[in-house]
Amino acid sequence: MDLSKHPCFNAKMRGIYGRVHLPIAPRCNIQCKYCDRKYDCVNESRPGVTSAILTPRQAMTYLDFVLEEVKNISVVGIAGPGDPFANPEETMETLRLVREKYPEMICCLATNGLGIGPYIDELATLNVSHVTITLNAIDPEIGSKIYSFVRSGKRVLGPKAGFEVLLKKQVEAITRLKEKNITTKINTIVIPGINEDHIGAIAKKMSELGVDILNCIPLYPAKGTEFEHVEELSKEVVTGIQKKAAQYLPQMSHCTRCRADAVGILGEASSAEVMEKLKECSKLPEIYDETRPYVAVASMEGVLVNQHLGKAEELFIYGKQGGKITFIEARKTPAPGTGLKRWEGLGELISDCRAILVAGLGDTPRRILKGKKIDILELDGLIEEAVEAVFQGHSMNYMLRRDIEACNRTCSGSVGGMGCM
Repeated sequence: MDLSKHPCFNAKMRGIYGRVHLPIAPRCNIQCKYCDRKYDCVNESRPGVTSAILTPRQAMTYLDFVLEEVKNISVVGIAGPGDPFANPEETMETLRLVREKYPEMICCLATNGLGIGPYIDELATLNVSHVTITLNAIDPEIGSKIYSFVRSGKRVLGPKAGFEVLLKKQVEAITRLKEKNITTKINTIVIPGINEDHIGAIAKKMSELGVDILNCIPLYPAKGTEFEHVEELSKEVVTGIQKKAAQYLPQMSHCTRCRADAVGILGEASSAEVMEKLKECSKLPEIYDETRPYVAVASMEGVLVNQHLGKAEELFIYGKQGGKITFIEARKTPAPGTGLKRWEGLGELISDCRAILVAGLGDTPRRILKGKKIDILELDGLIEEAVEAVFQGHSMNYMLRRDIEACNRTCSGSVGGMGCM
C-alpha cells in the first residue's frame, strides 16, 4: 500500500489517482447550521449529498463494479451523507469487508469526530490510514454559533453545551489517532462573520496536537439551511486565510467539496453509468444468512407482492426446492392491538426467513425485523420473480416501490446530461 497515492492528502496525486466514496452512513449526530443532507440531486457537488444509500454488502457489490470500470482508484472512503460514527455498525462492517477483499486499498474516513473514539483501536488494526475531522472552532462562543444541537449518547444538547462536548471529543480523537500513526486532516468550514478570523487559532492548536494538514473550505450557502443567505468568500480571501494558517500547518488547497457518493478523479463528475449502478446496487437484496431457507410475502391473493404488512392477516412462505421457487405454507400473523408484542411475535414467526417482501410497513416493524436480521424489501411485482431475485441475489430495481422526495430546488442544468434521478 502506497500511502502517497491519496489524492486529497497529496496534491501531486490529484489528477492521477481517484477515490470512491461509499454512501453507507445516512444518520448524523450533530446539526451544523450550514448542512442540509439532501439525496438524489446530481447537480449538487457538496458533502451530504448522495443519489442512494447502500448497506455494507451492497457497497461491496458497487465497489467491485467501480474498481472494474473506473481506473486508478487508490482510495475507498466513507464520508456520509451523515457521519460514519452515527452509523458505527455499518461503517465498521464496510471497512472490514473492504480490507478483507482489497487489502492493498487505502481506506479513509471523514467524520465530525464526536463518535469515533471507541473505534480508533480497530481502525488502526484495519489499517485505516487517513482520517479527516471537520473542526470549525476551538472557542465555545464561536462554536455555539455554528451548531444547532449535538446528540451525545441519548442526550440532545443545545449549541454551547453541545459544542463543548463535541470539541472535547474531537481533541481526544485527534490525540489518539496520532498515537496510532493515522494521518489526520482537519476540515474547517470558513464562515464569514463567524469564524473567518479564528482560523489561525485553530491551525495553531491543531499543529500542537500533531495534525498533518488543514483544509480551509469556504462555506457553501446551501439552500434550506440557516446560513443559506451568507455570501461565499472569494477565492482571494480564502487564499489569504490559507497563507496565514500555513504558518502552523500544511494546507490542502485543491479540495472539490466531494459528494458522499463521489467517484474518480477529484473535480470530475461521476459518469451516468456509475450513478445508475449505485442506484441499482441500493436495491439489491441484502441476504444476511443464506442458511435460512424461506422468504415471507405479504400478498392479498398469493400472486403479487401487494399488501401492507400491518394489514396482513397471514404471510405466504416460499422456499426453493429442486431448483424451483415453491410455496411452502401460509402463517397467521399475530393479531393487531398488542403494540410491540405483535411485531416481536412476527419476528419469531418468520425467524427462519431471510427476507420479507411487502408493499409497505411502518417504522416499528421495520426496526424490529431489521434487528432480527430479516431483510425487508418494499416492492410491487410477481411473487415468484421477487422471491427468485432474493435467492439469486439479482437486482429487483424494476419492481421496487419508489417514494422519491422532491428536491424542491431550482435546478439550472444537469451533470453529464443526467438531470435529476
